[in-house]
Amino acid sequence: MPEIESSNNIDRLLDVEMNVTVRFGKTEMPLKDVVHFGVGSMIELSRTVDDPVELLVNNFPFARGEVVVIDGYYGVRVTEIGSPEERTQTLFPNPETEKTNEVE
Repeated sequence: MPEIESSNNIDRLLDVEMNVTVRFGKTEMPLKDVVHFGVGSMIELSRTVDDPVELLVNNFPFARGEVVVIDGYYGVRVTEIGSPEERTQTLFPNPETEKTNEVE
């Protein structure tokens, strides 16, 4: 019977909503530059147009993909998924790891 209990527990989690973010790139800049941002400001990112984007789940890397346009809407075609260990870490983060990621 433990197998049935385990299956029921997983089924309960399948409807849990999680934050999903697509990260196109990142950059670091001094606050004095950030306060001058306005409409039309350009920010140079750390990637080229052809580089894959990162798919983050609850702020942890989960997969990589490429940006696509479908019927005028942006989407991400997943091209690479993290290992099972990385995905588990994404879905069930260790509180110590979470503190480390906040510093980035």
